[in-house]
Amino acid sequence: FLDEIGNLPIQLQVKMLGALQQKMVHRLGETRPRMIDFRLISATNASIDDMITQKSFREDLYYRLRTVEINLPPLRERPEDIPELASSFIDQFRKKYNKSGLRVDPAVFKKLSRHYWPGNIRELQHQVEKAVILNDSGTLAESDFIFSRVTDMRKRAETLNLEENEKQLILKAIKKFDGNLTKAASELGINRSTLYEKIKKYEIRQI
Repeated sequence: FLDEIGNLPIQLQVKMLGALQQKMVHRLGETRPRMIDFRLISATNASIDDMITQKSFREDLYYRLRTVEINLPPLRERPEDIPELASSFIDQFRKKYNKSGLRVDPAVFKKLSRHYWPGNIRELQHQVEKAVILNDSGTLAESDFIFSRVTDMRKRAETLNLEENEKQLILKAIKKFDGNLTKAASELGINRSTLYEKIKKYEIRQI
């Protein structure tokens, strides 16, 4: 398994291609090649197509590697997988740090499922490990997982949920006009009564 195959220097890409084509390698210090038999799995979070265009990844090696290609969406696009992954990591770190009696508040999984996870599974794994290490109460709780406001803001900015975007626009308009709903409604292109209905719908507290 070769992780981050996109980081392989061009010179090593040439050697890798040769090994894949000929099924032979030269060990350091040896004069004769050795036949090899293996199954190669590689992974990357880089855009190999862009790297090929930029001449930083060999196209012939790419087609050798992609016999079977699996595209894994980022974690933020499959929140339904987060509880199962988090549970697996919790079990792993319970054993590693001798905390077999550590319990988990179900609210933890809800909080983890709402996070943006810009670092994908590695970030989730790191956050769980840190929480397990630092926990001294015997129960993992929401408060054991603290995320930066930057990633939370980015999540809100990039959401494709129409209602969430509408709510954020209403909040911005109300804040812009210091709570003046007539001006906020005008800015949003709706009448005041419609704005009232949406404020009630989204449970927005007026500024």
